Amino acid sequence: MKKKRGYRRGYSVALLIGFEEDHAIVWQVFSHVVKPHRTLKLDGERTNEKAVYNFHESVVNALKPLLNEGVKSIVVASPLRTTYATAFLDHVKKHHGYLTQSKVSKVTLAELAGSADEPQKVAELMKTKEFRRLIAETTSEEADDIIDTLEKCLSSAHEDSLVLFSLEEIEDRVYSRERVKNSRMEFLMLTDVYLAENGDKNRIHRLMQIAENRKVKTKIIDAKTPAGKRISQFGGIVFFAC
Repeated sequence: MKKKRGYRRGYSVALLIGFEEDHAIVWQVFSHVVKPHRTLKLDGERTNEKAVYNFHESVVNALKPLLNEGVKSIVVASPLRTTYATAFLDHVKKHHGYLTQSKVSKVTLAELAGSADEPQKVAELMKTKEFRRLIAETTSEEADDIIDTLEKCLSSAHEDSLVLFSLEEIEDRVYSRERVKNSRMEFLMLTDVYLAENGDKNRIHRLMQIAENRKVKTKIIDAKTPAGKRISQFGGIVFFAC
């Protein structure tokens, strides 16, 4: 009897946070599915500033592990005629400005009117042109920031700067048990076309999984975007650290 195959979640695209009056739900948006990650409750009333502050902090804390995995695009939603999403974005700007100001690990935030409280509502929200536009804009900006880092690596004269274009060399680097631990940020970027056309997808998925496990910032880029076109010039995949 053949083992039943699980569904394909695809690669990570963004995070969606749905704010309601007394709670928020963090969703992980993948290329094939959207999965609920965590629900955070507001312990108190919206009129209680301390309760709202603690609530927003709990959401930020829930996001951090996901951001550390490499996701940097976030869409924040709340129902029409509410200010829940705006209030959270103001909180991030005031108390966590480093998230949007970092040169290396910058987070891109966007606001959307609509409820993301349950799977059906999320599915409806994702079908809207506004949601697709925001996802395209935030992920494009995120990719452009990473490409800027790549260009700096390419032009850097620092002896520790590293840029690899060969799949074999990238695998040797990622799989090596003797990888030197340092404070440098490492990136693995590939285009969706490279992934789709590769004859051994299991090999690529294994590389991506191990890279993520070893804290390498891994990102799949739309080949049609400016960032994707730049990666395509290197054959569709690139690893760099500087």
